[in-house]
Amino acid sequence: MGKKVILSGIQATGDLTLGNYIGAMKNFVKMQDEYDCYYMIANLHALTVRRNPEELKQNALKVLASYIAAGIDPDKSTLFLQSQVHEHAELGWVLDCYTYMGELSRMTQFKDKSAKHADNINAGLFTYPSLMAGDILLYQADLVPTGEDQKQHVELTRDIAERFNNLYGDTFKIPEPYIPQIGARIMGLQDPKSKMSKSSTIPNDTILLIDTPEEIMKKLKKAVTDSEGIVRYDEENKPGISNLMEIYGIITNKTMDEIEKEFEGNGYGTFKTKVAETIIKELEPFHKKYDELMKNPQYLEEIYNKGAKKASEVASKTLKNVYEKIGIIK
Repeated sequence: MGKKVILSGIQATGDLTLGNYIGAMKNFVKMQDEYDCYYMIANLHALTVRRNPEELKQNALKVLASYIAAGIDPDKSTLFLQSQVHEHAELGWVLDCYTYMGELSRMTQFKDKSAKHADNINAGLFTYPSLMAGDILLYQADLVPTGEDQKQHVELTRDIAERFNNLYGDTFKIPEPYIPQIGARIMGLQDPKSKMSKSSTIPNDTILLIDTPEEIMKKLKKAVTDSEGIVRYDEENKPGISNLMEIYGIITNKTMDEIEKEFEGNGYGTFKTKVAETIIKELEPFHKKYDELMKNPQYLEEIYNKGAKKASEVASKTLKNVYEKIGIIK
């Protein structure tokens, strides 16, 4: 038996956040020895919102550089651009034809993005869960690392795969969502009830991986807390301080009880400063490696071309099987 397959991707829509690093990339690094990992830069998905073409190209390189700077080894994991593997778009269209309008209309992200981009509610925004299903099923993925907010997409992928298999026989492996126990959902500093997002328009809400130490310290000092003044974990009543505790705990491998004891008798100012210093130290090697990589676009090109070649070899086999079963001459 070979290794189980993992597929995950991050959209090429801007600078990545501390939430991406803790909730996704640190877990990706841990998985690469145990699993056969495919990590893509989802630049086709980015088209559901109008993008500056040059920024979209540059953002793809930034995500790739961030993957590697975070510790993902291109010799262990397959890193590639979604757009380089044409099978994604082809299978996405096929699965459009096996996905029901009612299913797509119930997708939470469609409702959220439609509200944010009311002037551009396009067909791609509505049907992109089918493309996401294609992303996953092309590689016969066993597991899909996901946060709670994305679990709905994996469930739809399972429904589509089972529907297709029932019609044409075993074609797709039915994937399982993989929700990390630690760091799956880092919240905003100003809005601790919402996930930290690179698309947030709230000032000081998001820590970007490219933020300077001064910017990180400034944002942490302005982070929303509460009036109690005690470092105590209570997600419901103290969401701001609880979020900072989770960030600190993930980086230091300390439990909430240990953190409470460490800062017993200290106010929020002392705690915020310590959290900021911990984040800055954690990201120091990332910054150094990231800067080196962004100065070497030729190396990044070599990595994504190599990854695309391997990804295409796997994806083409799945698509060929699908086309044969549904009667499409390729």
